[in-house]
This record gives sequence, C-alpha cells and structure tokens, in this order.
Amino acid sequence: MNKRESTILDLLSKHGRLNTAVLAEKLGVSQVTVRKDLDALEARRIVRRAHGYAIFGGSDDINNRLAIHYEEKRKIALRAAALVEDGETLMIESGSCCTLLAEQIARTKTGATIVTNSAFIANYIRHAENARVVLLGGDFQNGAQVTVGPILRACTKQFYVDKLFVGTDGYTEKLGFIADDHLRVQAVRDMAEQAKHVVVVTESDKFLRSSVVPMAIPGGVHTVVTDGDLPKEAEASLNRSGVTVLKA
Repeated sequence: MNKRESTILDLLSKHGRLNTAVLAEKLGVSQVTVRKDLDALEARRIVRRAHGYAIFGGSDDINNRLAIHYEEKRKIALRAAALVEDGETLMIESGSCCTLLAEQIARTKTGATIVTNSAFIANYIRHAENARVVLLGGDFQNGAQVTVGPILRACTKQFYVDKLFVGTDGYTEKLGFIADDHLRVQAVRDMAEQAKHVVVVTESDKFLRSSVVPMAIPGGVHTVVTDGDLPKEAEASLNRSGVTVLKA
C-alpha cells in the first residue's frame, strides 16, 4: 500500500465518504490519479464506490481496519516484535496491530510458535516458513474471524506462555482498557490466564476513545507498545498503574 492510498483511507475512515474531487483536492493530485488509487482499494474490498463517492468499508472486517494508519501500526509491530525471542511460544489475540506483529515475528524470528484465536492471522501468515501457528478452536465470529466461548477457554488450558499480545478498542483511567465485544473480552481473559505477561499493542488514538466492556485482564497489563503520539494524561495514568510504555 502506498502513502497516498493510506492517506485516502485515513480520510475516509474519518469522514465516512468523500467524492473524487474532494479527495483529489486534499491530496493535491488529479482526479484521474485518485480514481486509480480507488480502483486498487476497491479491488481489495477496502472501499466501495457509489454515485461518485468513495465509501470506507468500515464494519468489523480486519482487512479494512488493517489499512487505516498502516505505517503507524507497522512501526508498533516492529517494536513489539523486539520483545520476542527466537524459538519462543507466544499467544496473539486478534486485531490489526496484532496481525502485523504476527507477520513480523513470522518473518524475523526463527522457530517461533504463535498460538492465536484469530483465523485471519493464521491465514495472513500461512506462507511463513519460520513460524508454526496453532489456531485455537471455539465459536467462530465471522466478521472478526476469531474464535470465542467455552471451547476456546478449554483450548487455552493446553498452553502456558511468557507473553500474550492483545489489542484494545479504548482506554480510560477509571476502567483501564476497554473493548466493544464482551465475548472477545472473555476470550482475552481466558488467554491471559495462561500467560505470564500481557502486552497491549495499539495506536495512540485508542487512548482517546471509550467503549462499553472493561477488559479487566487477570493479572493486569504489564506493557503497552504504541506510537509516539500517546497523550500525556494516558501515559501518566499507565505509569501510575505500573505499566511499562514502549513507543515505536
């Protein structure tokens, strides 16, 4: 994905939909160039076109979320991957930062085993030769392409790892990390019970958002890996909670 396509997606995720002329003006390029970029994004089902407008795919589809702030997420993934050793077995939950982290580990770490509840991640790194992937069973959520529920909980009991990497949908000082889906939150809790350390990987703008389900991770979060735009208030709150903050 080129920088211009990434900018288009950032604009569409913010505004929902924009016409070609407005996009061309904001990007400082011709409408012909914008149409070519939109053709490429539409082919990947990240955007839709209707009546002269480009519309962000939105929804819970990770393909769409992965494309937003792609460079920032890639840098976060690189920083988080540095925490992983060759030959290590680790757990990775679902989400766009987690997906890019899994890809980076699969590329750069020798003999790593990635245990995940994300069918999307398992498919995304399916061609990796350096890493082994264990896909946890459970009830399948089609949109997010993850497994949840009591079968997942039973599967997690077969492992105990040093690190679990998870994403988040938001953060408040009172509630800590929060998410949108209670079943996925329970999946994170189940996985966290089988890990010594929990590492949250997320963009800094998540610290400006709220949500509805407190994650309440057993044992708490030990480390946060994010970008350099983390709000000072959020960083101070994390420090007071004893959380190590690493910036990409």
